[in-house]
Amino acid sequence: METATLAGGCFWCTEAIFKRLKGVESVISGYTGGNPPADGENPTYEDVCSGKTGHAEAIQIVFDPKILSFVNLLCVFFKLHNPTTLNQQGNDIGTQYRSAIFYHDKTQKEIAEKVLEETEKSGIYKNKIVTEITPFDKFYEAEGYHKNYYDRNQDAPYCQYIIDPKIQKLYKEFKNEVV
Repeated sequence: METATLAGGCFWCTEAIFKRLKGVESVISGYTGGNPPADGENPTYEDVCSGKTGHAEAIQIVFDPKILSFVNLLCVFFKLHNPTTLNQQGNDIGTQYRSAIFYHDKTQKEIAEKVLEETEKSGIYKNKIVTEITPFDKFYEAEGYHKNYYDRNQDAPYCQYIIDPKIQKLYKEFKNEVV
């Protein structure tokens, strides 16, 4: 198994998308890419939303690279959020909603750089991609009420208007990779 840590806006959205891919063992919502809390505790959602921690809402994915390659995982990542908006995904604004790949080793870094470059060259986005490629440090698991948020709240307006279209796009564009 391999681990990937990605930030692409609201973790409710990214969790809902990536847990539907073949080869994904688990997806955990949380926070990464910022400063460790002074008290040694996990940062809270409120801490992260304040912008003072520097953390991004992120997901940590455990996947089987024999079934789902890191390249294909990143292809889904780049297609199912807007990697050209700095610190923003739709109406979600702030550094916690930035686009980032937190690589776990040199190979992931090289693959991330190559996939970003190829995505940029493909022309699917008219604006420049601003996704950070950053070394992974520490991941803090989000509070329980964030876990499986979409699956537990599919009737909520945010889920219907923001997450549902992304899942439909996943099924349309990546139907062979979806469970």
